Amino acid sequence: MRLATLRIDESGTTVAVRVDGDAVTRLDGFDDVGAVLRAGALEQVSSLGGRQEALDETKLAPVVVAPQKVVCVGLNYRNHILEMGRELPEHPTLFTKYPESLIGPRDDIQLPPESDAVDWEGELALVVGKTVRRATPEQAAEAIAGYSVLNDVTMRDWQYRTPMWFQGKAWENSTPIGPVFVTPEEIPAGAMMTTRVDDEIVQQTPIDDLVFDSAALISYISTIFTLNPGDVIATGTPGGVGHARTPQRYLTAGQTLSTAIDGIGELVNVAVPERI
Repeated sequence: MRLATLRIDESGTTVAVRVDGDAVTRLDGFDDVGAVLRAGALEQVSSLGGRQEALDETKLAPVVVAPQKVVCVGLNYRNHILEMGRELPEHPTLFTKYPESLIGPRDDIQLPPESDAVDWEGELALVVGKTVRRATPEQAAEAIAGYSVLNDVTMRDWQYRTPMWFQGKAWENSTPIGPVFVTPEEIPAGAMMTTRVDDEIVQQTPIDDLVFDSAALISYISTIFTLNPGDVIATGTPGGVGHARTPQRYLTAGQTLSTAIDGIGELVNVAVPERI
């Protein structure tokens, strides 16, 4: 099953929709995919009727508009760890974002005037479907509601100002997520993630090349605090980031950042100077 969140008026009001090919069915009573998950209604909406319309991709909002938590994982793809000159971690490296960071799958990425080193990080986004605390591996696997695509756009000059990464990772209007939420069976075996800057492929890696998989992440993170339906976990980026290149490369105004995962879909976001 494929779900999305649509903006339905100029005020930013949203509604969750079920996506069937090029058409969507409005799921009235649910503001976004997160609301579906919090209500425990994922199975119910698979056959729920409602207003049908053609899918207008320009209206797509973040699949979860305001998650309680956006937990991000660093150094979780083997090839990215090696390109950054680090050893495989014993435990997940965690940091957070806030809902203000999230933008829709066709929204512009805002380039802040304070940063000259805005980098791309294509990622598989895991969406939690059950409330869990100290989840066993089995409970963690059952808490996987589904997946989306995310790009952890990073201001590298701010990330490395201190040993703590957070300040380079949580800028407003920087993190596209979408275009849809899919339940796990929608993703084919051997699915690839591909990130492009304009027409150039800069990252391309199987999404199963993770050091810590989805269930392991839910189990680990829920040991620290409760995870709730609609919480988002960004599972890490593969090799190919601009900061690790020689010479280093970063996003500039006018470039298009595209992030695609087989079975889910593609983010297409133009980088623009932030208006202040």
